[in-house]
Amino acid sequence: MKTRYTSLVSVKKNIMQRSEQVLQTANANLNNALVALELSFKELQNIPSPTTGQISEFLSARTLLDSQRAIIQHNQEWAEFARVEIRNASAQLKLDMVEYEKFNYLDLEEIKIMLQKQKYEEAKELDEIALMTYKKRNTTKEFS
Repeated sequence: MKTRYTSLVSVKKNIMQRSEQVLQTANANLNNALVALELSFKELQNIPSPTTGQISEFLSARTLLDSQRAIIQHNQEWAEFARVEIRNASAQLKLDMVEYEKFNYLDLEEIKIMLQKQKYEEAKELDEIALMTYKKRNTTKEFS
């Protein structure tokens, strides 16, 4: 049955599904950020520290360490940004789910009312038919 809320329910459902997709994308983004962060920490541990040699070797190792620390910092910021995205997407999904449930409830309530009206009308018609057949039987008996 179609009600005045049916189209709204479908629109709200589509919005909710888009919000779910955004949340899934944000979760995937966070997973990628955490993997990149873990890999950058492993790379930092794999950088050898020279114990002997010329100063240029020490400076190049230091530059390499600084570069890797910058990558780690970037990956940490990326992971934090992804966490914020997840929080925002979760909040939006929650709001969209509430909106969908609200209109879905209204739609179902209106369907219930329509069904009650339909049952009432059918009962009324059946009463009229029963009354007509009762009168018909009684009038035919009187004339016999």
